[in-house]
Amino acid sequence: MTGTILRRLLSMLPVMGIVAICVFLLLHLAPGDPASIIAGENATPENIARIRTQLGLDQPVWKQFLVWLVALVQGDLGTSMFWGDPVSSLIAQRAEPTVSLAITTLLVAVFLAISIGVLAAAKAGSWIDRLVMGFAVLGFSVPVFVVGYVLIFVFAINLKWLPVQGYSPIADGLVLWLRNLVLPSIALGMAYVALIARITRTTMLDVLAEDYMRTARAKGVATRSMLFRHALKNAAVPIATIIGNGIALLIGGVVITETVFNIPGIGRLVVDAIARRDYPIIQGVIMVFSGVYVLVNLLVDLSYTLFDPRVRG
Repeated sequence: MTGTILRRLLSMLPVMGIVAICVFLLLHLAPGDPASIIAGENATPENIARIRTQLGLDQPVWKQFLVWLVALVQGDLGTSMFWGDPVSSLIAQRAEPTVSLAITTLLVAVFLAISIGVLAAAKAGSWIDRLVMGFAVLGFSVPVFVVGYVLIFVFAINLKWLPVQGYSPIADGLVLWLRNLVLPSIALGMAYVALIARITRTTMLDVLAEDYMRTARAKGVATRSMLFRHALKNAAVPIATIIGNGIALLIGGVVITETVFNIPGIGRLVVDAIARRDYPIIQGVIMVFSGVYVLVNLLVDLSYTLFDPRVRG
């Protein structure tokens, strides 16, 4: 197991290297000049040239990449062009809202999706199954921002049950923290729930059709025990795979959700950085998100050993 973990960790290096190259080139070859944005509309060419020199943007692209890469290897994500603060510090300041939103969405979405997916498989062909599949199609088709605005209109503006926007730190109280996360978590998790529920249903139907499951029914094994102790355990590997792959969907949705609900997290930081062409922030956040995604998929791969003894062999 230790050897497997080390090999997978080493395999992350070329992946992150390719991500770093792509991110750097896409940003620096795209049209737009950060120096012009920082200098303002009435800036003279001399002022813009001076800012470009201060930021190192007058250097060749390959040299800028090497400087950034050396700093990145040393754990330095760079310094914001606009705010002048270290990127790692800015990310740390915005981390709590994003982590809170991601964790609450992940926990609720996985529990809900697996539950309704198992229920749909158990009631295959019934109105419950059709309802779950209809939700899966709808949830995966409607954009996050549309769901967010509908939730705000219904539950915040009309019913006034929950806050319209904003975020309350957990230090201010658990109730306030949860109240501000309910609507964003639902908006962000809807597509994730639909994806996992659909895969859970399909996988469970395949498992329930196996001979050993028919034998369990013939022996009188209770339905709940048969579904959750036997069938779900054997269907866990593809479900775990789609949960890990869906993290990319979750990460991408965080940016939109935080913008819609005015949550001061990392997603909003990225949006502001894109508007200002703040390369170091964009690059740093993408590298952090990419690292999280790769680590989550590593954990998912390791979880296979818990679900399938053949993997351990």
